[in-house]
Order: sequence, then C-alpha cells, then structure tokens
Amino acid sequence: MHSARRVWQCRRCGAQSSVTAGTVMHGTRMPLQRWFWAAYLVATHHPGISAVQLQRQLGIRRHETAWMMLHKLRAAMVAPQREPLKREVEVDEFFLGGFEEGLKGGRARGKKTLCGVAVEVRGKGSGRVRLQVLADASVESLGPFVDTSVEVGAIVHTDGWGGYNNLSALGFQHRPRNQSAGVGEEPYLPRAHRAISNLKAWLHGTHRWASPEHLQAYLNEYVFRHNRRGNPHAAFQTLLGLSTAHEPVTYRQVIDQAA
Repeated sequence: MHSARRVWQCRRCGAQSSVTAGTVMHGTRMPLQRWFWAAYLVATHHPGISAVQLQRQLGIRRHETAWMMLHKLRAAMVAPQREPLKREVEVDEFFLGGFEEGLKGGRARGKKTLCGVAVEVRGKGSGRVRLQVLADASVESLGPFVDTSVEVGAIVHTDGWGGYNNLSALGFQHRPRNQSAGVGEEPYLPRAHRAISNLKAWLHGTHRWASPEHLQAYLNEYVFRHNRRGNPHAAFQTLLGLSTAHEPVTYRQVIDQAA
C-alpha cells in the first residue's frame, strides 16, 4: 500500500491501483461509506429514491453530486450477460410522457417517448421484465427488441400490430391477438399492461419526471428493482457486485447522452 496516495502498488513493476479502480466509484472523492449507503437506499427503499431525497438523506452538499451517484449506480444495474426471458412472454409497446392535445389514434406519438416491454408469464403472475426505449414501432425496432430480450423458441404474445410480423421468422412461437377480439374473456396482455401501469406510477411517485435522453437509465433501474423485488437485501449485494463488472462512467459520458 502506497501510504501517501492510498493506492496499491505492485512491488515488481510499480503499477498502482486504487480499491475503486474499474468500478462505478472510480475516481470518486465521495467517502466509500456514502457510496455504500447510497447503494443500500437504492436497492432496499421500496419506492426507490430520487436525487433530492438522496442528497437530503446522506447530507450531500450539491444536488449534481447526488444525481451523478444515482446515474452511476443505474449504469451498474444491467448485468453484462443477463439471461433472456424464457418459455412464455407478453410483449407490448407504449408511450411515456404527459398529455398532449390534438393527438389522434393509439399510436400518435407527439413528443412522447416510445418504449417496449416484455414480461415473463408465470401462471397468473409476472416473472422478470425487460424495458427499452424504441426509435419507432417498426419491424426494424420491435424485432431486435424481442430478439435481445427473449429466448429463441419461446412463446411470444403480442397484439396484431404489423411491427411484430417477423417474430416467427426470428424463431419465436408468435401468438398475435387482435385487441377487438375476445371481449369478455381474459384481459388482453394483462402482465404487460400491469408492468406499464406500475412503471408509470413509480416514475411519477418517486422521480416525478424523467427526461427522454436519460429515460433508459430509469427503465434499467425499474427492471433491476422489479426483478429483485422479492429480496431487496440480495439486490443490494447484487448491485455492489455488478458495480465491479462495469467500466467507470464519467459525468461527461452521462451528460453527452443528452446531446
């Protein structure tokens, strides 16, 4: 240990490394105790925590510091090699954004952000979920979203939108359903719609608003929390483990996403 700079130094080659090198905490001036508290609050606080709340809870002087800590932790919430959804999955697309006058039709976009959702079917309940910001609702966008989220060969339930027409060609057992059919039967894509509703309630209740350029980071946080909702303390341990499996994220990189 190099006592002056508090880094580890190889006796053979002289190379130096800190305990936070290669983690989301790389280069931080914030005490590691606060990082651990931040990770604990994010993983175990049931509704999540906003930058304003984190700043107040940990006594952080600048709002920008708390905001950046949360974004660095969100960057660690996507496992580099996570398993795809399996067996039977519901897939749908939806918009996030406030009310806009003058829009007509269910897919009229306006200034809203289009997102895709995929949810595992587990009996009458829901399994793991995936969420992704989409460029549009075309075959070129929806096909890759399903392909990267769902295991090939799985049963995929969707509506009758043409953007899903290539799923059978991609190797899925595609089972589309017309929204106007089956009136009075089991609710249409109930797990996907429930996930969308819960996501919107969470965003509004915890964060109030998420800018389109950073929305994917918030979707990643929701997925992380949902998929580990049964054991928040294990989620805390997982988050710290994932934090060492990602390249460091700088403030400039986060801000450049908005460019």
